[in-house]
Amino acid sequence: MVDFAGYSLPIQYGKEGIAASHLHARKHCAIFDVSHMLQTRIHGKDRIGFIESLTVADVIGLSENTGSLTVFTNEQGGIIDDLIVSKTNLDHLYVVSNAGCRHKDMPLMKQAETEWKSKGGDVTVEFVDDHGLIAVQGPEAVKIVQSLITKVDMTTLPFMGSLVTSVAGVEGCRITRCGYTGEDGVEISIPEKDTSKVTSALLESKAGTAQVTGLGARDSLRLEAGLCLYGNDIDETTSPVEAGLTWTIGKRRRQNGSDNFPGANIILNQIREKPSRKRVGLISKGPPARDHTKILDPISGEEIGEVTSGCPSPSMGINVAMGYVPASKAKNGTKLALKVRNRTVEAVVTKMPFVATNYYTAGSKK
Repeated sequence: MVDFAGYSLPIQYGKEGIAASHLHARKHCAIFDVSHMLQTRIHGKDRIGFIESLTVADVIGLSENTGSLTVFTNEQGGIIDDLIVSKTNLDHLYVVSNAGCRHKDMPLMKQAETEWKSKGGDVTVEFVDDHGLIAVQGPEAVKIVQSLITKVDMTTLPFMGSLVTSVAGVEGCRITRCGYTGEDGVEISIPEKDTSKVTSALLESKAGTAQVTGLGARDSLRLEAGLCLYGNDIDETTSPVEAGLTWTIGKRRRQNGSDNFPGANIILNQIREKPSRKRVGLISKGPPARDHTKILDPISGEEIGEVTSGCPSPSMGINVAMGYVPASKAKNGTKLALKVRNRTVEAVVTKMPFVATNYYTAGSKK
């Protein structure tokens, strides 16, 4: 067990090991307890304008019961946190953000709520503290979830789609087709008192083989999928453009000018002029690079960047990492070097994701 944002969370369950749990998720199904994540509902007729004043998302452009990854930004164009915003048909937005950033996210949203209300705005921020949250991930995940629900055909729920239904007889569960592994799967928000009941039913389902899985495999899975970890790969000194998250900035938001969202002037200028540094994927052999490993120019030996996440890849049998380098060194195939435990090892800039993603696309509206 480790302390994570004030919560005691398991690195792994039992003696199977992180690599074995990781591969089970890729082949079958993993269940992660992510109840530490901050769940929020935003009510009121100005709720969309409110969330767009804090993030880069085009929430107006979302269809009902769909969501988008987005980021809270500061006036310097840095990322305060990454989050998923879902536009529900129940007169509220459903937001999931990082537990490690709740000390920033909660006052940010409450202060903005106060400011909107002082100007006559209709918005109310409700932090949801009576629901657990589990992530069910892997090629068997949706089959297992479908075995416990009768009112919804999961083939009709697209990637980033969200709805409320009953799961294992528990009413009021919100299912969102997303996750943090690169695999198909869902996150299920469950009334707190029934979270264990639903989790047990998933584990007991005969539709597949599910295992509870800890933080260790969750981290290696997300890294293989090329996904950012807040505090490592993105933070308040990193812009969405530098981080390779320009796609989160809706076309309409790019066209609305410098007063569009916090830091818009800086971020939109980076889109036009290109950033001076970029997040890249790296593969290497030998000892694996971890966060804060120095990235070197292989010829001069000059330090040109730093690894932000790294681990041995259980799926690929090589080392994978992410880090920031000058834009001139960010082209795929560029040879670099890593300083790992006083050894210099060869590395190559590589396209991400390292392992092909399996996000569900059937059922999406064209």
